[in-house]
Parts: sequence; C-alpha cells; structure tokens
Amino acid sequence: MKMKTKRRASLNLNLNPIGLNLIGWFVAALMWGTVSAQVTPQEAGRLGKDLTPVGAETAGSADGTIPAYQATETAAPAGWEWGKTRGESFKYKDEKPLFTIDATNVDKYAEHLTDAQITALKTVQGYRMDVYPTHRTCAITPQHAERTKANALEAKIGPDGWSMQHALTAGVPFPIPKSGVEVMYNHRMRLQELGAVYNDGTSVISPRRGTDEFTYYQWFLYIYYPFMRPDYKSVEADGNIEFFTYYNYSKPPALAGQGFVAANYMNVEPESYYYFPGQRRVRRLPAYVFDTPLIGFENQYLVDEQLGLWSTLDRFEYKLLGKKEIYLSYNSFHYYDYKSSLKVMFGKTYPNPEFRRYELHRVWVVEARIKSGYRHLAPHRIYYIDEDSWISSEQTDYDKNEKVWKLVETYPIPAWEIGGTCVIAPTLMWDLQGGRYVFDWGDIGGGKDIKWIKEGDPEAKQPWVKADFYTPETLRTLSER
Repeated sequence: MKMKTKRRASLNLNLNPIGLNLIGWFVAALMWGTVSAQVTPQEAGRLGKDLTPVGAETAGSADGTIPAYQATETAAPAGWEWGKTRGESFKYKDEKPLFTIDATNVDKYAEHLTDAQITALKTVQGYRMDVYPTHRTCAITPQHAERTKANALEAKIGPDGWSMQHALTAGVPFPIPKSGVEVMYNHRMRLQELGAVYNDGTSVISPRRGTDEFTYYQWFLYIYYPFMRPDYKSVEADGNIEFFTYYNYSKPPALAGQGFVAANYMNVEPESYYYFPGQRRVRRLPAYVFDTPLIGFENQYLVDEQLGLWSTLDRFEYKLLGKKEIYLSYNSFHYYDYKSSLKVMFGKTYPNPEFRRYELHRVWVVEARIKSGYRHLAPHRIYYIDEDSWISSEQTDYDKNEKVWKLVETYPIPAWEIGGTCVIAPTLMWDLQGGRYVFDWGDIGGGKDIKWIKEGDPEAKQPWVKADFYTPETLRTLSER
C-alpha cells in the first residue's frame, strides 16, 4: 500500500498554573490560535533540572500531596516477568484508600474534579471514586530524554497552525508547550511502546436501560508506532505516520471473522480497510474518522474516542488553559488483569469502583472547540493531559447544547518490559446522558496479557513491525485463513 504524505469563548475552570514560568506566554496561550513562540535555549536548559526530561515539574505540590519526581526505576520488579499478573508486582498494591468521593461530598473535592466526573458523582446512584496516595511511576529512559531535549528546540508546528512540520522520532516533540496543539501532539507522540500485541483483547458494552444484557467482544490486534524508532531521522522523513493497526474479531458471533487494517497519519486522514467475511471482500472505509460510530459497537463509540485521541487536529481549535491538579485513575493495574472476570469488573451502570485507583496528579488542560464549517457530535471537549506521561487521562465531552455528555477515561501504568515507560490501553467511554458505557482496548478475561515491545526486542524484527505489513492484501490473507 502506497502511503500518502500530503492532503489537504472559554470556560472558567478556576485554573491555577503551577511552577513553569508562564510569564510572557500564558496570556497568549489563552487566546485561540496555535502558532506559538520558539522555546529558548535557556528554557530548554531546564529539562532534567526543575523540569523532568519530558517537561513535567520535578517538584512536588506545595502541600506535599503530589510528591517530587524521582528517577523512577526502569527495571521490572523482582520476580515479575511477562505473563505474570502485573498488579501483584506493583510496589504499592497493599495501600488503602485515603478517602472516597461520592454524591455526599463531591462539592468538597470539586476543585480537583472534571465536569464529567462531577456529573457522574452527582447523577449516577452509587458511583464513587476511591482516592489513594499519589505515585509518579512513569520512567524516562536516557535515550528518550536526549531526543526530547533536542525536540524542545527543533520541533515545529506547520504554518497552518495545526499540522506537524518537524519532530525527531523517539522523543516528546514539545516538552515546554506554548499552545494547545503542541500539548495534543505530545499526547499523540508520547513516550510509549514501539508496538503491542493483543492475543486476547476484550471489550464490553453495558446493557441498555431496563435490561441486563451485556455485549462482550474478543479480538486479536497488532499496533505499531514507527515514530518510536530512534534510527529514523524524523517523523516527516517517514511520511508523518503516527501508527499502524491490524485487528480481527473472534466474538461476538455477529462480528467473528471481521478484520481491519489502517495507517494513521499526523497530518492527513487515515487509510482504513475492512474485511467482511460474508462477502469475502476488503472494502476501503473513506470516512472512518472523527465522530463516525465504530462498526459493531451499537452507536455507543466514536472513532476519535479511541485511546484518548484518534484523529488529526485540523477540525478543532485547541486552547491551552494552563495546569491543574486533578484526580486521575492512575496505576489501576486491575484494569490490566487478564485473569479477572468481566462480570466482576463491570456493573450494569458503571465499572466496579473497587478496582480503580484514583490519585492526584498535575495535568495540562486543553479546551477543544469545533471550527467553523465543521460538525461533530461533541463540538466541545476538554482534555486533561498528565504532565509526567503526556497521556490524555481524562476528557469531558459536551453536546451541542453545552451539556456534559461523555466521560472518557484512560488508565496509565508503567510497562516494565519497555523500561517503565507509562502506557495506556483500556479506555472508558461513558455516555452520562444515555446511561451506557463502552470499555475497550482491554485484556480483562481474555486469558493472555498484552505484550508491549521496544526497539531491540526479538519481536521488533517480526513482519508486523514494518509498514508494508499493513496492507489490504495482508488483511485479506490473514482474514481468510
């Protein structure tokens, strides 16, 4: 497959920007627009000092709730190896919650909650958030630190104000961001795995109101991020590819045998193909983007909700609002437990709160509003991007009437097999108006753990860790076996 390289008023959140020297650019960041000033050598010199090598504040919070960042150990815990349950090796697995937030005390903690979290706590009977001590567990390898520091002075947004013009691979592009678009690219190009294999991936949709019938999915998936290769010269030299995916369903029966392959780009819409076993044909999906419902998910799940952000950045204006301390579902290893039961983990109305762990972390807050001339089912969104990992950890979607619609949540954990870099897989999309939720990109109940790989691993030499694997021909061949 020949890959294309070319194509075509703010909320009052009571934000408290912390630590970074915002003088001189914070006022500009509050204005719509994405073209930002260049980072100076003096600013870049802060990386690895009062800022971590990827741009987070090294210091803890004034009250000590958020600890200072320390050079997190990159080695796996003693006794852990791939295939063993991750949560059992988590250093802080025996901690108890400090307190619980629910409908009775939500106003007390509202300063550290998103609009979607507040809506869920106030309107969904029995819902709660258990809050634990904060641990900054995301490691940074020396190679990533070096490439990120170079990017601080080199990476550029295009003259259109949203496209990626230049960035080195295997490093965060904008560790000292000066616009909302830069923060969103930090999420898209965050430090993560070179690739991952889901031998037994699982998903679930909660029942319709008035019923008890869940929908369960099982699938196989490869995902490959070529921008994590340090031997590549730059992102643009490789065609601005963000990632490749291939997956195939085994459950439910209505989807069994259906498959998908795609090449996702930084600056243009993806090339997506779908295999329909009943027709024994591969079809191009020319408009499988943004608020298009995912095939087979009962109109409960939009394409661009996957993994926190699955889209180009051209249709929204991204406004940087500053930083805030927010309760994130962090180090929730139970959501990566392939031996757990789907029926235990997921309730009819919401996922079982017993298996989530919330911690207070600093986040970058980015407000997204749809541009004039475009339409979207969620024309207004707010993203909460974790400063340590650049993962979009919380998201509030608003409908056309500015009413809270969805809570989108991801679950960062350190993946020890790739050096302790934080990853996300499971993603929650919770329709707070309709009352149903989707939990996707998991392995709960699947029988095999997700396998993340890095450069130098034996698996990195497999055919699926190459661009020419992700073609319609491969999709047809694998699907018809």
